Amino acid sequence: MKIVRLGTGSWGVVDGPRVRITRGPQGARTGRSLPLSAVQLGVPAKPTKVVCVGRNYRAHAQEMGQAVPPEPGLFLKAPNALVSSGSTVPYPWFTQSLHFEGELAVVVGRRMRNVPESKALDYVLGYTCALDLTARDVQKTDLQWIRAKSADGLCPLGPWVETDLDPRDLRLRTFVNGQVRQDARTSAMVFSVPQLLSYISGFMTLERGDVVLTGTPEGVGELQPGDEVAVEIEGIGTLAVRIGPREEEPPSFPRG
Repeated sequence: MKIVRLGTGSWGVVDGPRVRITRGPQGARTGRSLPLSAVQLGVPAKPTKVVCVGRNYRAHAQEMGQAVPPEPGLFLKAPNALVSSGSTVPYPWFTQSLHFEGELAVVVGRRMRNVPESKALDYVLGYTCALDLTARDVQKTDLQWIRAKSADGLCPLGPWVETDLDPRDLRLRTFVNGQVRQDARTSAMVFSVPQLLSYISGFMTLERGDVVLTGTPEGVGELQPGDEVAVEIEGIGTLAVRIGPREEEPPSFPRG
């Protein structure tokens, strides 16, 4: 089942060429429906937080010149970074090196706290495509990764949440202007989805609707204004965004 959130804030499920409107992401159908071709899709989750996993593919760690961590390396993206498939993301004014990172995203279906690995998937609502946009230069210079990872628009998510999916061995590809830049399988993850969810829930409560980004494979690289970026995951579909013109620097931005 594909759960969608419309641009109006309503929720629904995809039923062939139509969207059946529901009372929330896991609610009953209302009896109303709309043509899928006529609706604007929104971000298919309303998280309190987006938890991200770094260096979860060995080849990506190698291309970044870093070691694979002995346990999951985590960071956060703020909810303000979320945008839907089909969006135009302005090129941030504060970076000269905006990178793409295609990822499988997990959407939590109910509250998780201290959940064992063997039970972790019971708490999953479903899966979607994510694009972890990263300002690589300020990631290296800033004290924390707030600008590099959590600026407005740096977490495209969508197009919907697929509930009937086994995340263990899915093909993930990222395209830039139609050219394949990343091509890997989720079976190459260092830490599996159940391992990640159990680990995170051991010290941080995951609420219903929270999102976990499971890491990116090798092949990351720079983007330019005007680029079209798409993340395609087997069994889910395609998330696609456009990188817009560079933003103007705020005239009152304080300098140290």
